[in-house]
Amino acid sequence: MSRNLVAAAAFLAAALALPGVASAKGPSSASLSGPGLDRSLAIEGQGEMGPGTPLGSLVDAGGYFPQMFGQTPDPTLRTQPKATLGPRYKIVYVVPGPNRIQSRVVQFVYPYAKPVPLTYMKPGQRFWNTKPAHGGWFRASSGLKKVLVRAVLPARP
Repeated sequence: MSRNLVAAAAFLAAALALPGVASAKGPSSASLSGPGLDRSLAIEGQGEMGPGTPLGSLVDAGGYFPQMFGQTPDPTLRTQPKATLGPRYKIVYVVPGPNRIQSRVVQFVYPYAKPVPLTYMKPGQRFWNTKPAHGGWFRASSGLKKVLVRAVLPARP
């Protein structure tokens, strides 16, 4: 009996967690602008599938999900980390939502920052009309710079 009770409790906990997971949406598109670029450039691919496409790799390496929706433990920082930032690039994500809402959220990217690439999303940006972005600074891996260099940026600033 106690095994069934534990299994039922685990099932219920998983079912209650699903609505939060289901509401976390990846972007349908993104554009990149900044120093050395003549115009905004599209980052192609699927934003919800993780690495595999340029957009999916950018979302994964750049901290999009913890900055948009929050995460536990929280990998974002409220204050700017000590770093040499280098050039700042702007990414505008288009985030599809319920009832065909198309929200735009801005993330700033510092792919040449030292010691590691950084991203920043302003907390409180509204998406889906009512949801505030968690925001904050995110320490990325060197994979973020690689994704952006493969997409369009030079290897050095």
